[in-house]
Amino acid sequence: MTVWNPAQYLKFSGERLQPALDLMGRITLENPARIVDLGCGPGNVTAILAGHFQDASVQGIDNSAEMLAKASDIPGISWQQGDIATWQAENPVSLIYSNAALHWIADHGSLFPRLLRQLEPGGQLAVQMPSNHLAVTHTAITEAVAAGPWQEKLSPLVQETNVHELSYYYDLLSPLCNDLSLWQTEYVHVLDGENPIVEWTSGSALKRFLDVLSDPEERRAFLADYGQRVGEAYPKRSDGKTLLPFRRLFIIAST
Repeated sequence: MTVWNPAQYLKFSGERLQPALDLMGRITLENPARIVDLGCGPGNVTAILAGHFQDASVQGIDNSAEMLAKASDIPGISWQQGDIATWQAENPVSLIYSNAALHWIADHGSLFPRLLRQLEPGGQLAVQMPSNHLAVTHTAITEAVAAGPWQEKLSPLVQETNVHELSYYYDLLSPLCNDLSLWQTEYVHVLDGENPIVEWTSGSALKRFLDVLSDPEERRAFLADYGQRVGEAYPKRSDGKTLLPFRRLFIIAST
């Protein structure tokens, strides 16, 4: 299991927050009674969700003890450690909200229908997932893994994406719900720093690879290889900023 670092993840909290807010803004429920945030992470988005729906009972669920320790500082929300891949609601839920979490879970063909079944009549499933797996941010990881003495150690961690095209989710979900909204947005993040792409992915896609490299020199060499690849693909602009285009997929399914 990946040990998440809330501080590293939150280095780009502003950029990571905007898709969460965009998803929240498309929720049409007026007064949901019970909300579950699946994959709540450090709880910053859950807190906004609770503030938006002030009369709702809100629960945040995540498998990371480190993330939940950070989230526990936020009052008024129930926090629970658990595997979101197998989570089952005790009672029907008004809103299942999941921002940048379900892309870590395999078998969406089973996962999404199971989540829909846990909604009350008229409830909504609201999901945002990164859909950037074909970008150099991700392909450079696979290339760096294959390019060094760490290949045998890191190759088992290379996985195909769990995220499908929008048409897949339409075909899967449209027979199961009364209303379905699907869209994609490519955000262009303007980042500061010497090689901010490395900092960005170190808090997400690159994390599990770095955790395996216990030798500091090997870790630095791997990061240097990856950093050179993404540095060439995402060069600094004349003002010193780096542009990171990042595509995300959104789903709101209503029962």
